[in-house]
Amino acid sequence: MDAPALRLDYFFDPFCGWCYASAPALKAVAEAFPEALTMHPSGLFAGARARPMAAMAEHSWRNATRVAELTGQIYTSQYRDRVLRNPHGILDSLFATRAIVALGELDRTLEPALLHALQTARYVDARDTADASVVAGVAAQVSAAHGHSLDDDAFAAKLADDEGLANLTEDRMRETLARMRELSGTGVPQLLATVGDHHEVIQDGGLYGGAETVLNAIKAVTNRAFPIH
Repeated sequence: MDAPALRLDYFFDPFCGWCYASAPALKAVAEAFPEALTMHPSGLFAGARARPMAAMAEHSWRNATRVAELTGQIYTSQYRDRVLRNPHGILDSLFATRAIVALGELDRTLEPALLHALQTARYVDARDTADASVVAGVAAQVSAAHGHSLDDDAFAAKLADDEGLANLTEDRMRETLARMRELSGTGVPQLLATVGDHHEVIQDGGLYGGAETVLNAIKAVTNRAFPIH
């Protein structure tokens, strides 16, 4: 009898600094287990949960400093000066989340790829990924790299105005929050590894230690699901 398939559920928000901390781990998971991975956007900073950037700037930069010290992830001074200190900036991940959902309708493996590209655009290149046109440009680049054609302007309009995409994204976020309430923790990021009836949440050190750490953690979950006697 074959062993049950591995399932991996990743809970995130595009503007979560600790999700950026787990980016190397997610990349490794997406490459090693592309068919097993399902992305779950939480909407932590999306829409009604958005906040003025000015109210979050200092806290966000302190958090960024901690993430960089712990993981080596890069935050540039340009991000601090252009994004965090933009007096008119909004911490709103809605368009980024909609873009991830939309590309997932084309190819689910584009979801982690776009998340990583949006994180890099924001934290390294200091682009305002709360802006639909910026998000659309990044999404077009990711799509092209994976063999899909995407018109920047049309996609930006879709992010802002498409009712079907808006509803689909809201449904995904509601489902994510319901799933998260069933887990041991409520924050993001989290990676739920399931083998048969056995499941464990991988978070914190298991996600912030990079590729080898998270792959070893997944292997350990599998071993505990089917211990060798």
